[in-house]
Amino acid sequence: MKKYIAESLGTFWLVFGGCGSAVLAAAFPEVGIGLLGVSLAFGLTVVTMAYAIGHISGCHLNPAVSIGLWAGGRFATKDLLPYIIAQVIGGVLAGGVLYLIASGQTGFDVSGGFASNGYAEHSPGGYTMMAALIAEVVLTAFFLLVIMGATDSRAPAALAPMAIGLCLTLIHLISIPVTNTSVNPARSTAVAVYVGDWAVSQLWLFWVAPIVGAIIGAVIYKFISTPEAE
Repeated sequence: MKKYIAESLGTFWLVFGGCGSAVLAAAFPEVGIGLLGVSLAFGLTVVTMAYAIGHISGCHLNPAVSIGLWAGGRFATKDLLPYIIAQVIGGVLAGGVLYLIASGQTGFDVSGGFASNGYAEHSPGGYTMMAALIAEVVLTAFFLLVIMGATDSRAPAALAPMAIGLCLTLIHLISIPVTNTSVNPARSTAVAVYVGDWAVSQLWLFWVAPIVGAIIGAVIYKFISTPEAE
């Protein structure tokens, strides 16, 4: 139970820190942190939580990561569903706390997006559904490749959180204009449920694409990391 609680807390921190930076600080008058700041915020949530709970739960914070690690033979089947449930609960709770804070500002309107992920008219840059799908699959695949490589027993263990956090930062730098960046179904669900409407109707893509990408990345890493027979 403690590892499930740890995953819930970690996902809470990821959503609150990452989406919170987007909702509260990205466009703050004159001193907003912008795209670069939001990207860094998401990376920092992973780095800080990896050191805080990595030794307790593995610090997945993401249903796609849990499924990818399972597909790559790194995660037990019995823990898969409880991890996903814990991650979604933690994310939705963070979305709720963020909503309470954001709604304290005069003129706040959740229909403006609330850091939700979207495509077509709800993509920050107006990218199509196909573009969003490809971006989410490819980026999540490489995210799993980095995660599995950085946590391989042959890699320097102390540096894994930095590599994973920087990878997530890079992913956001690439794809915020395309989908507002998901690569994490729990992160997408966490804010979409408060927006409702279009955010919920488009949520399917931000479950399907990251999961498919995670499985692809995990399978590729498993293949390239297996020593060749001499």
